[in-house]
Amino acid sequence: MDNVMLNNKIYLEGKVISELQFSHEMYGEGFYNFNFEVQRLSDATDILIITVSERLITGMDVSIGSELIVEGQLRSYNKFVDGSNRLILTVFARDVRELKERSKNPNQIFLDGFICKAPVYRTTPFGREIADMLLAVNRLYNKSDYIPTIAWGRNSRFCKSLEVGDNIRIWGRLQSREYQKKVSETEVIKKIAYEVSISKMERVTDENRDNITEIQIGENCTIDSLDINMEDAV
Repeated sequence: MDNVMLNNKIYLEGKVISELQFSHEMYGEGFYNFNFEVQRLSDATDILIITVSERLITGMDVSIGSELIVEGQLRSYNKFVDGSNRLILTVFARDVRELKERSKNPNQIFLDGFICKAPVYRTTPFGREIADMLLAVNRLYNKSDYIPTIAWGRNSRFCKSLEVGDNIRIWGRLQSREYQKKVSETEVIKKIAYEVSISKMERVTDENRDNITEIQIGENCTIDSLDINMEDAV
């Protein structure tokens, strides 16, 4: 059970950029979504969706412009939208607190899971190497989250040696990416994809399998679990 809680951890520092919107209620506890802007190390930003319990933010300022730290797990679920199933990713917050001092890395995620779809390796027109993988990460109560990931350069070449069922660990950041989808001969709509951009990865072996308890994310942070809403992630 401990390993299941440790295999999916995310740490975010950012700014609230939308009002709270009611999501759902469970056992009398209300949950809300809000958009969260996280600065990249470059000038770009990622716009992520946070799901949080009303009980977790009682007495807190989560109005537009509030700067917060969010810790939790990245989760997924299928949703029937516009006649087809979509993979939705969501950051489910387990800890939210005021951001008082920024760290060097405001967007960190760690996942320990299993490859559930053969990695797709390709090169861009400019010769950049990329690999896409879908990772299944176990959750409590015999559930799994299906997380789209993307690797670059030497990590993408390493992905070519991986097979469905392999257990891997990845470190990186959660990112949002805009793209255009053609819906008719004359109409194109703008959509957002979400994925984990891999900065470090390793294959889990019998020798390093138990080292998960030593993994740390963030500076002086203890990550528990979270959710981020992501449409058309795959």
